[in-house]
This record gives sequence, C-alpha cells and structure tokens, in this order.
Amino acid sequence: MSATRILTLVGSLRAASINRRLAEAAAQTAPAGVELTIYDGLADIPFYNEDLDVPGSVPAAAQALRDAVAASDGLLLVTPEYNGSIPAVLKNAIDWASRPYGAGALVDRPVAVVSGSISQNAAKWAHGDVVKALGVAGARVVETAHLHFAGFGERFAASHPREDAETLTQLGATVHELVQATGELVSA
Repeated sequence: MSATRILTLVGSLRAASINRRLAEAAAQTAPAGVELTIYDGLADIPFYNEDLDVPGSVPAAAQALRDAVAASDGLLLVTPEYNGSIPAVLKNAIDWASRPYGAGALVDRPVAVVSGSISQNAAKWAHGDVVKALGVAGARVVETAHLHFAGFGERFAASHPREDAETLTQLGATVHELVQATGELVSA
C-alpha cells in the first residue's frame, strides 16, 4: 500500500509565522505510512480570474496547486485570521482548487482546518470562513479534526510548537482524524 498523502496549505506567507510552525509540528506527528507535505507555492498563484482559467493556458502556479491537491488523499489547512476573516492567499488557493466548478480537485477531498492567532478568539472567524468556502467548493470537511489555538504571543513566544507536548498531542489527533477520513488508516 502506498503512503497516504496529506497536503498542507498555510494561510500565512511569513517564513517564521506561528501558523507555519504549527504546520511543521503537524508534519512531525504524522504516523508511519503518512506523508504530510507543506505546499510552498501559494505566493506565486495569481488571484483567481476566470479570464485566466482557460483549459490549456491556466497559469503554471495555479495548475501546480491543482495538481498537488488532486494528488493528495486529504488536505490540512492552517489559517491565521486577518481582519476577522480568512487570509486572501488561502481563499485564493481554495478558489483555484475548486475549479472547474463541480469537478475541481477539492470535490469530495477530506479536509481538516487548524486555526490560530494571538487573540483569545483563536482565529475562529477565519476558521468558519475557511470551512464555509471549502463546503461550497465541495470538499468533505472533517469536523472532528478541527483545532483552534489562542494566545500565540504567550504560548509560543520562546519556543516552536513542536516543543510543546500538548500541542503535539492535539495536532497528532487532528492528523489522525484526517487520515482516518481518507479511508487509508485502519483503526487498531
């Protein structure tokens, strides 16, 4: 049996963002037989425009995202909250991966959402917007895999999330639920 492939999209482009670090920690928790990869090309994708979405001439960066999503068994989206909502880069990725409508790479793909911010709200507004956009796009949102992190400023100011046992346990449970939703993990 081949490895289960989980593709992770991070809604913050900042190299040292805590959301990026959460994605790195999540990769560390992947069980044997699961390959969790963080997608690094979101900054290169043009804003979705139907004039650009023409078969045979889709921008290379957008096609690369579509291909990566289609090749995955499931997705993990890690989102901060910008002005009370989803970051534009993550919404843009969802828009490109959802097309063509009804047949895009997101259709029926299991997806888990992790959100976090410096506020005590834990980016729950952005989380809700991501879940809504994914649902409309036809993804299979794995409700049991959702996770929220609040108070980044204090919690991860001096350490990487991979150094926090509670964080690793929570991320591990999320990754496990997502992998189970792909149908690739056999319960013990």
